Amino acid sequence: MKALVTGGGGFLGSVIVRKLLDRGDAVRGFSRADHPEVAALGAEMCRGDLADGDAVASAAAGCDIVFHVAAKAGVWGPYEEYYRTNVVGTEHVLAACRRHGIQRLVYTSSPSVTFDGRDQEGVDESAPYPGQYLAHYPKTKATAERIVLEANGSDLATVALRPHLIWGPGDPHLIPRIIEQGKAGRLRALGKGPNPVDSVYVDNAADAHLLAADRLATGSPIAGRAYFITNGEPMPIVELMNKILATANVPPITWRVPAALAYVAGAFLEGAYWTFGLQGEPKITRFVARQLSTAHWFDITAAKRDLGYRPAVSIDEGMRRLAEALGKDEVMKVGQSTRLGVDV
Repeated sequence: MKALVTGGGGFLGSVIVRKLLDRGDAVRGFSRADHPEVAALGAEMCRGDLADGDAVASAAAGCDIVFHVAAKAGVWGPYEEYYRTNVVGTEHVLAACRRHGIQRLVYTSSPSVTFDGRDQEGVDESAPYPGQYLAHYPKTKATAERIVLEANGSDLATVALRPHLIWGPGDPHLIPRIIEQGKAGRLRALGKGPNPVDSVYVDNAADAHLLAADRLATGSPIAGRAYFITNGEPMPIVELMNKILATANVPPITWRVPAALAYVAGAFLEGAYWTFGLQGEPKITRFVARQLSTAHWFDITAAKRDLGYRPAVSIDEGMRRLAEALGKDEVMKVGQSTRLGVDV
């Protein structure tokens, strides 16, 4: 088949592209920036913005299936930017599918679409959308997920996957941020409880997308449904973060901050940033405070049953691979600095 992968140059998207190519599929990636490293794998790369409906339609021409992975993630920024990319962009993807008669759409959603600020322990896909959200990202992703699932019908089969805390080698967001903050000694555990959370190694998340694609068809059991995707290994969030820190030889987190204090600090900083138009991002927000001080792990029985999903890479094996990748990256940096005559 020929697949379009929006966000094909991103962290998860590029792994999906690689896995599709490895099994012999033709792939076209769609991203806002150039990604020659992905093109070098054999993918056709198109540059464009999800907010540009014509660009999306052009990229989808001739494809059999769309993996809509691209999104604006984050915990801060104008609502309009999140809405334009996550909601309007998704509408453009659906319109492109209909225009070109593409009958399958695999949408990358997020478990945060069901997060209401309280503990989520072993919840399944019956968990409802909350009445309000603490950040623009989960709100707009929930709107987009609803649009995708409601679009499922006789001419287009859709499915939504909700991978939680994707990590692994090449991650440009979560891993570098944790390691940077850990080196600076600014990481804190929030609340008194262990707060177990789920995560998913990036290759496992990509595998789930291919499994869904292969089982998706109009009228199929998975059409019009959403699925949580994790490693199935919930652990205290501090333990998970300390494992990540250990891959870079960074000392573990030892300090704790009351959850209520972190939430109040987040509310205060949000207000200050909005009132005074401060640049950048608050060090903590209400959403982050709730995410770090609550449990959120999910029942993946449905994904195992309906998709045949089995996490192939355990957390410990993933951490070993991450440590190896980080070690190679440091060696490369030292080599480059030495060649440039920099005192390392």
